[in-house]
Amino acid sequence: MRDAVIVDAVRSPVGRRKGGLAEVHPVDLSATVLMALLDRTGIDAGLVDDVVWGCVGQVGEQAGNIARNAVLAAGWPESVPGTTVERQCGSSQQALHFAAAGVISGQYEIAVAGGVESMTRIPMGSARRVGLGDAYSDAIKQRYDGIEFNQIRGAESLATKYELNRTWLDEYALRSHQRAAQAVDEGRFTGEVVPVTLPDGTKLEADEGVRRSSTFEKLGQLDPVFPGGRITAGNASQISDGAAALLVMSGERARQLGLTPLARVHTATVVGSDPVEMLGGPIPATERVLERAGLTLEDIGAFEVNEAFASVVGAWLRTTGVDEQRVNPLGGAIALGHPLGGSGARLAATLVHHLRAEGIRYGLQTMCEGGGMANATVFENLAPNA
Repeated sequence: MRDAVIVDAVRSPVGRRKGGLAEVHPVDLSATVLMALLDRTGIDAGLVDDVVWGCVGQVGEQAGNIARNAVLAAGWPESVPGTTVERQCGSSQQALHFAAAGVISGQYEIAVAGGVESMTRIPMGSARRVGLGDAYSDAIKQRYDGIEFNQIRGAESLATKYELNRTWLDEYALRSHQRAAQAVDEGRFTGEVVPVTLPDGTKLEADEGVRRSSTFEKLGQLDPVFPGGRITAGNASQISDGAAALLVMSGERARQLGLTPLARVHTATVVGSDPVEMLGGPIPATERVLERAGLTLEDIGAFEVNEAFASVVGAWLRTTGVDEQRVNPLGGAIALGHPLGGSGARLAATLVHHLRAEGIRYGLQTMCEGGGMANATVFENLAPNA
């Protein structure tokens, strides 16, 4: 049976909203990570059968099939196609699933998966504000009569359901910043981050969101989004700009090209969940992907559970009982940022490099998604010492 391996995985630094990447067109940001894959692996761009790209706000500069536009901006041959995927926050994780499935089925020999989001240039929700009607039809409104679909309310619901008080949420958020700062200081991201040349000729080389001066006391001073609630800007993911890309092919093709894979896409799945609570999907997604992989939680050495909100990770931890030390060990979206369409690929890049660096055999990635969905992926480190 054919397999799908990740030969390399790269990402841009994650920029803060209106920060270092604010003047970079999302097409060009995407092109930067595409070009980096070729520079690092030395393969001919003309060998790539498809580029599968995640992006949530497909309007304005991110409209018109940004995957194809990124291929052209990267200077790749016109023969290389591209397609754009939208599964909310899991868009680029789903892009990886599609690319891996294409390789395993034989439709692709080589594919690139990844994604981008410039939340500075295309603010969250822009596609719904163009005056072309409501995304929720009358049939949906009848099914969920009087109910508002809102991610922050979903995060509050999880905090209540799993008894996660404000103290726990803020303490978790602080640990995310502390872990990310330590990872930066130890050079843990150097294998995955590629610099982005800015319009003024300077380069952004490091993530901008890590708050080294953050304290529990400072987080406690932030007002909740909803009066009486627990969710604040401090214990939720940051609004960010960024892109990431993964080079996917069969193990046989990698050997033919003399390339050493980082990891194998062992098992991939996606689930639907309650669209009102919205953010609880990582729990059943984790259960399903482990069942299909024939593995247990104890087999997994590292987890990436996207920190859309601290309560998402808290609910997952309370349900699974996993030791928090194995979860988001290098920090997560609360500290690093959450460029929506690029986050799935960003997490995957961080995870596969971490597996290799630590000699861990299996890693699991999962993330909640708007509308009540979640992807989950198990990666297997193919290094001899794993």
